[in-house]
Amino acid sequence: MEYDTKIVGGTIVDGTGRERFLGDVGINNGRIAAVGNARGDARETIDAGGLVIAPGVIDPHTHYDAQVLWDRSLSISPWHGVTTTVMGNCGFGIAPTRSSDREYIVQTLEVVEGMSANALRTGLGDWGFESFEQYLALLQARGTAANVALYVGHSPIRIHVMGEEAFEREASAEEIQTMRALVRSALEAGAIGFSTSGSRSHVGFRGKPVPSRLANFEETRTLAAVMGEMGRGVFQATVGPNMFYEQFEAIYADSGRPITWTALLTGFWGPGSHKHHLDKLTEYRDRGVPIVPQVACRPIVVEFSFADPAPFLTREFFKPVAQADAAGRAAIYADPAFRAKFKAEYGPQTVRQLTNWAARAVISAAPGHSALDETPLAEEARRRGVDPVDAALDLALETNLMARYRIAMSNNLEDEVAEVLGAAGTLIALSDAGAHASQLCDAPYATHLLGHWVREKGAMTLEDAVARLTSQPADLFGFADRGRLERGKAADIMIFDPKRVAAAPLRRVRDLPAGEDRLVSDAIGMHLVMVNGKVLRKDGKDQLSARDALPGQLLKGRAAAG
Repeated sequence: MEYDTKIVGGTIVDGTGRERFLGDVGINNGRIAAVGNARGDARETIDAGGLVIAPGVIDPHTHYDAQVLWDRSLSISPWHGVTTTVMGNCGFGIAPTRSSDREYIVQTLEVVEGMSANALRTGLGDWGFESFEQYLALLQARGTAANVALYVGHSPIRIHVMGEEAFEREASAEEIQTMRALVRSALEAGAIGFSTSGSRSHVGFRGKPVPSRLANFEETRTLAAVMGEMGRGVFQATVGPNMFYEQFEAIYADSGRPITWTALLTGFWGPGSHKHHLDKLTEYRDRGVPIVPQVACRPIVVEFSFADPAPFLTREFFKPVAQADAAGRAAIYADPAFRAKFKAEYGPQTVRQLTNWAARAVISAAPGHSALDETPLAEEARRRGVDPVDAALDLALETNLMARYRIAMSNNLEDEVAEVLGAAGTLIALSDAGAHASQLCDAPYATHLLGHWVREKGAMTLEDAVARLTSQPADLFGFADRGRLERGKAADIMIFDPKRVAAAPLRRVRDLPAGEDRLVSDAIGMHLVMVNGKVLRKDGKDQLSARDALPGQLLKGRAAAG
């Protein structure tokens, strides 16, 4: 037999951006052996007639760091063509973590990334590691369905060195040197870079700023410089008041490493505000500074309950809520003084993306009041004869804080989204897969891009869209053997129907540890997903069981971009 597997009769979109062509793909030993003409027999032949054969998607922005330890399949990303996930974004992660510090990590991830603390505690069990190196070794030993790559995160590094004081103060010179050594050892073990956050929206343990926000710039700069000393790695940051263009330029001057930031969202800083950032992108690119903003192809839609009011936790008046238990939160929500503050804080002069949120929110689910499901909150407020904020809080109290509300926070003006998607140098990302599980689900971003923006809107060609999902992130991270259908490269492949491919509507399931819930979306028109030559999914069904050896590899930073 010439090949282990041969995919025949499909339209090849090879990830380079060049024009599609009809042909076959031959695979041997998990690698592509032929593209175009694949003469000879194969042990298995896959008919791709009428379908597109393309490289698997590389998802640059996930938070599967914890989920991967109880869900080796990394669901739901492979459902939508993802064959490589990048974890450890925004300075978060679960390693290194001393056993005495685990609760700081759990409670931080619960607040800042919307992860259920019950699911984390149950799913992680005894964890089984403390150092970053031990964590990577555990992932390799257990195996994963898709390939995984990890940043080492600033916040767990700080917690490991400073304990609870990481949430309280700047680090001493001695502590920074200890952190430097940890970053170096993580990069030597295989981390693909260093991530951090300066975002005001990132609050964690007991409502305090996440540890990376307590770092002064010299600390962050010193840690990022380790990548320059080692000649490898990508710097990733969620931007904030003291972490943006000026700081990026200084970090690049020290390290010489690519920088990618989260997130260039339309409407986030007001209508048309993205244009300023596109201009800055051009300015820095012309000066040879590789700053790559991450952009989203879906509206940023958040679903929340007042049991977990994530969109509001950055506001000062919500600090008592962040620190209270369920009964304490209910008492706060019933307080007229709190309600008055809530209404005043979200007037037209305040946070743009949440201005007038109550007038735009939809009641997505109200246990015991099913007739209200999918009712605009403003409509229910009129029926009750109260302000929408009062209606939201009253319904929350009536449902034991279980009522859910949905709101599009940003990225919902399609003309503006099309501009950032089409801009040179932006990185299509922001699935946030593994995080905010009960609040949102953007893991289907790739099938949404291919269906909505390519087929329905005609905003980009299929060839360009596939390249943006595959070879562009591969080049940024230095995954030299991924992202293109070329002889010798890894056989990470998706096969889909270009006439049907799409993301199905969200649905809620209870399949997380401890019976916790999450939102998922099925893939439409995704025929097959293959990782390193092994078929993971076919026609919407897993092809490997929990007992099978899984084909995903740990992609280490030795190959990181130069």
